[in-house]
Amino acid sequence: MASPAADDYLKTVYAHTEWQDAPITPSVLAGKLGIAPSSVTEMVKKLAAAGLVSHVPYGAVRLTDAGTRRALAMVRRHRLIETWLVQEFGYGWHEVHDEAEVLEHTISDRLLEGIDARLGRPRFDPHGDAIPDAEGNVERVPFVLLADAPTGHTGTVLRVDDRDPELLRALESLGLDVASTVRVTASGVEIDGVAAELPDGAAEVVWLGA
Repeated sequence: MASPAADDYLKTVYAHTEWQDAPITPSVLAGKLGIAPSSVTEMVKKLAAAGLVSHVPYGAVRLTDAGTRRALAMVRRHRLIETWLVQEFGYGWHEVHDEAEVLEHTISDRLLEGIDARLGRPRFDPHGDAIPDAEGNVERVPFVLLADAPTGHTGTVLRVDDRDPELLRALESLGLDVASTVRVTASGVEIDGVAAELPDGAAEVVWLGA
């Protein structure tokens, strides 16, 4: 079942549980993809028939081993392209997601390997998401969502969700980036030792080292 649409579904299912444990439901999947629930139901049935996901009516959608391998291959493409656009073309981290969504379905495996080699086999993309290697191995480290971090917690920014370009720009203006140090205080946060007021929604898109 080779199609860009199928790959987008598998990638989205994988990404949903990458930084939290709750499995994805068809309704949540529809919201993330911006597709009607009825269309999602039909595609999930096709993916299940192809052995790429497991699903029971009204239940969660989970990747099979085959689905995980294919999802990781697409995630690798997306994140290498994002890294390439930032490092080689000067894109901002808020500009690369949509570009990568298009390019990930068009470049050859040969070009992807060339990009990986030229970039020095990067392990993380500009937003801190792990880039799977060619065998599908992914590096993991303990993490905590900023919204869940207790007062007094200090951690390095591991990842910032890339779905909202405006929020990414706002965080960048505060000096927050992957590898910044954030300390949770009684009144807010400190970024690299400087008190800062985070914009609405920021605590739900920033992950720190546990």
